[in-house]
Amino acid sequence: MPFSKPFLKWAGGKTQLLAQLAKYYPTGSVHRYIEPFLGSGAVFFHFKAMVNPESAILWDNNAELIETFRAVRDDVERVIELLRDHESMHSKEHFLKVRRIRVKKLAKSPEIAARLIYLNKTCFNGLYRVNSRGEFNVPFGKYLKPSILNEEGLRRASRQLAGADIAEKDFRMVLCAAEEGDFVYLDPPYHPRSETAYFTSYTRDSFGEKDQRELAEVYRALDKKGCLLALSNSDTNLVRQLYKGFKKVEVSARRNINSRADRRGPIKERLVVNERLLGVCRGRG
Repeated sequence: MPFSKPFLKWAGGKTQLLAQLAKYYPTGSVHRYIEPFLGSGAVFFHFKAMVNPESAILWDNNAELIETFRAVRDDVERVIELLRDHESMHSKEHFLKVRRIRVKKLAKSPEIAARLIYLNKTCFNGLYRVNSRGEFNVPFGKYLKPSILNEEGLRRASRQLAGADIAEKDFRMVLCAAEEGDFVYLDPPYHPRSETAYFTSYTRDSFGEKDQRELAEVYRALDKKGCLLALSNSDTNLVRQLYKGFKKVEVSARRNINSRADRRGPIKERLVVNERLLGVCRGRG
């Protein structure tokens, strides 16, 4: 099955890390893939192409993102049609007009999806950010020829999303859904490497230290359930402390969301995996 590249850009997206992460995909058949922090879905699409699990659960607490994935899954041709309209009218004025549209006033998922994809492809640095009222507030990106519409890419993504359980849910609910043998990949907003690096809010709700600690408790509970586990996070003292006893693999990523160019570049991240996954993953030994 061919790999479907994500149809959204996403801060902290994993596309550039897929070759490193794939070493820790389980070999053999996998009944179910679960991802409670969906984001761009890069790991899901890659895992689907390489392992092809029997089923998938894809969650996020970002309602607009979830509506977008559902629309691509269920009505991709309408999403494409609406994106054609956005593409034909693209300008700074059109961007600002679309940005002012409130999601709650859009009645159908394809309209929500086309709006989000258009803004995502044309805003500054492909960021998703909302204010305290839940309003998208990223400025216009000065791209000469933004890639707004990839018809075949969207259709391929739709085929790979077919049958997936896509829902707006909190990560804590994964304890009710996951079963022994499921492969669970967790990619939360990262713990900040410094006090000035606190970009962890893609919705109105922040993801602070309390959430990081609760996520670690969920990870340990899933481990006791017999799940195959992999979790991405930053390489900080807190992360090392929270996942003491589990294997932490160093991965290198280039992050470009810092406003200062001299602070962009390769940084060290951690992939936390449990013993059950180590026993069956592609990189064992």
